[in-house]
Amino acid sequence: MQVITTHINADFDSLASMTAAKKLYPEAYLVFPGSLENNLRLFLKNPEFHIHFKKIRDIALDKIELLVIVDTKLADRIGNLASILNNPKLQIHLYDHHPRQAEDIHGKIEIIKPYGSTATIFAEIFQQKAIRLSPKEATLMALGIYENTGFLTFPSTTPQDLHAVAYLLSQGANLNIISDTINKNLTTEQISLLNILLKSLEKISISGQEIIIASASVEDYIADVAILAHKIRDIENINVLFVLIQMKDRIQMVARSRIPEVNVGEITHSFSGGGHHHAASATIRGKPLDQLKKALIDQLHNQITPVVTAKDIMSAPIKSISMIVTIFNGKIIFNKYNVNTMPVLDQKDNLAGLITRRIIDKAIRHGMGKSLIKDFMQSDLITIDENTGIDKIREFMIESNQRFLPVMQKKQLIGAITKTDLLRALHDHMQRFVHESPEESEIHGKNVFRLLKERLPEDILSTLQLSGKIADEMGVSVYAIGGFVRDLLLRVDNLDIDLVVEGNGILFAEYFAKIAKARLKAHRRFGTAKVIFPDGFKIDIATARTEYYEKPLALPLVELSSLKHDLHRRDFTINTLAIQLNKKKFGYLIDFFGGRRDLKEKKIRVLHSLSFIEDPTRVFRAIRFEQRYGFKIGKNTLFLLNNIINMDLLSKLQDYRLFLELYLILKEENPIQAINRMKKLNLLKLIHPNIQNNEKLIENLREIKKVIDWYHLLYLEGPIKNWFIYFIGLTDQLNEKEYSELCQRFKINQKYRSELLQIKIKHSLILKKLSSLHNLKPSNLYNILHPFITETLLYSMAKSPQDEIKKIISHYLTTIKGTKILLTGEDLKSMGYAPSPYYKKILRELLEAKLDGKIKTKEEEKDYVKKYLEKNEIIHKI
Repeated sequence: MQVITTHINADFDSLASMTAAKKLYPEAYLVFPGSLENNLRLFLKNPEFHIHFKKIRDIALDKIELLVIVDTKLADRIGNLASILNNPKLQIHLYDHHPRQAEDIHGKIEIIKPYGSTATIFAEIFQQKAIRLSPKEATLMALGIYENTGFLTFPSTTPQDLHAVAYLLSQGANLNIISDTINKNLTTEQISLLNILLKSLEKISISGQEIIIASASVEDYIADVAILAHKIRDIENINVLFVLIQMKDRIQMVARSRIPEVNVGEITHSFSGGGHHHAASATIRGKPLDQLKKALIDQLHNQITPVVTAKDIMSAPIKSISMIVTIFNGKIIFNKYNVNTMPVLDQKDNLAGLITRRIIDKAIRHGMGKSLIKDFMQSDLITIDENTGIDKIREFMIESNQRFLPVMQKKQLIGAITKTDLLRALHDHMQRFVHESPEESEIHGKNVFRLLKERLPEDILSTLQLSGKIADEMGVSVYAIGGFVRDLLLRVDNLDIDLVVEGNGILFAEYFAKIAKARLKAHRRFGTAKVIFPDGFKIDIATARTEYYEKPLALPLVELSSLKHDLHRRDFTINTLAIQLNKKKFGYLIDFFGGRRDLKEKKIRVLHSLSFIEDPTRVFRAIRFEQRYGFKIGKNTLFLLNNIINMDLLSKLQDYRLFLELYLILKEENPIQAINRMKKLNLLKLIHPNIQNNEKLIENLREIKKVIDWYHLLYLEGPIKNWFIYFIGLTDQLNEKEYSELCQRFKINQKYRSELLQIKIKHSLILKKLSSLHNLKPSNLYNILHPFITETLLYSMAKSPQDEIKKIISHYLTTIKGTKILLTGEDLKSMGYAPSPYYKKILRELLEAKLDGKIKTKEEEKDYVKKYLEKNEIIHKI
């Protein structure tokens, strides 16, 4: 038996979803598990919309094989049908638009989407499957959507709801019937109750939010009280409303919210109810009205998000300028820090005014460069304190036209709010209303705690939470930044974690290491530290810094600064993302420069037009990230990149910095794509002018990749340095002298230089020798190839044009190289042979015999040694 059901307090969306589900499950019975709203009962008396339902008492529950649940996922909302949920043979299919909760029922099929109505989900399915609807069916489904979204005006309405209604209208939905059904006049009882509720309105303020509670007690049951909540909200223009109505043995709670800080779905869930962020309800039994009101207020205190204040969104610390600095010197300071407005301090470091880059430029044009900042600063200004709310901040900026608001604490300047800070805060505020899938939410911003929990090992997540707790204790802010955040959003494994502290990073690292019982490696001069945990895991910690370049190609000069300025130092927008780790905002994703958008659009983009001028090595990083992630260098960024190549600034780059970028490219899983991109951009000449920019080079590298992939696929013993082999392949066209000079120029350390030269010189000797010998015994092959490092042999395989030689080297690496004898020098001694320099010769002879298949077991090894020594009396018995 198949059954379609919904929640116990069915509304039009429930009815619409049940009848829609019937089109997908034509054999199923429709069963209401509880009561119907009054409007719904009257509607079903209309002969035109007669729908056949089964009563739950007429259903043999133990015979149900498939239970289709619509418009809810909670067991306590489906009445007696909940008793069969544990039946192992029962299949459950779920269709719902409510947010997920821990107590949710789980089904074999779950179609859960955050739309304004469950009927929208079915409309979407019918469009995808090209299922035709009758005008009656389309009207009923549209009725469900219109009622649930307040005629598409509630904040919970999504674009999908509008598309669904348009589709249903195309299928013949009748708007006259919908309007007549929903816009029923209030009954006498409802009007009386509405008057009582309006007189009872009680205003309370919680975390800066105004909450209105309306309450009443009536002797008889009154249907459709939800409509009264809408009437009160609209009459009084209320943002957050809770209506509590006691009727006989129960209290009906109806909740509505227009603001993101108050999630009424979560609050009613605490009273065994449910719903959405903006609309929810609950039925409470066995609790007096006064007690319930008190419990509700306590719950509101626990759950309401505090108002965003200046402290939450300000930039800090900020750069300031002295009032006695000249206009000319002020211009230098503005350029140095790349800002547009700076607070002006008097000689006692008190705030005296503001000065802008625009004013300084104008003063210089008028020949006032030797005048002082104080002569042109704006001294009549508005300041705010750290507790000023976001609405007041917006009001100040708009009405006073002051785009830079200094934040004060006891007459001391502690930060500032710029127009950008405010816009970002307002954007985040608005984004709370946006309906997205979890995956979209993660890459578009907001909070990524769920993603952190999903992607990180439990101990590392706990470590990050500990860092946030320590930051709270120290009164600083701490953030995870850079590649770790980028790769988290891309779902790429990366546990190379960097933290930035707005405050003293060294003090934070010391305390962190102490609490975590870890070791600390600090570089006080640079404000950086490395915390090394007992299991070897490491976290890098730095103080938030800003940097500026005195000239192109120079290394940057660094000063303490805010998170925003610290992130502005980064190479590309995708590397500027940060996650706050303080407890209150743990997991909050911060994006000052559009990094989320560029991740979504798969774009590599610099932060400003001088990025490549300041650090030309970013050219190679752009290529590396582009090829690693399959992204594209943005149009403007590519234009700037080509400019830097045409200006020939890269040729002036220090050789060791060039090699470091090349080394990182060659360490990529597939560096060939990046090298090919360098080839097309004519960058290979920077490595050496004699590297031929042709297809033969790329073919050589492809052969190398095949060999390296083969080696890793077989999980052969011993790690290899892939970049060694690629580096040799890239420079294959150089002669020995040129190659040696290149290694010296790149300052490659002596050990690596020797090994690289071995590969360069010896691979051709190996190929020559192997091609001249035939029918080699395993021991002969061992003696030829054993002296060489694995990288030399793999490069020889890649370079060999003969498949036979490739097979010989392959056979050596897979079978011969790992052969070991069981006997040791101690075994020879225990056999009664005196220690001797000949031990080495004997064991070598023994290995060759084993390689050639003459012996296999340890006993055979012993017998071989005895016979060998009887024949060659080179060691005497003890």
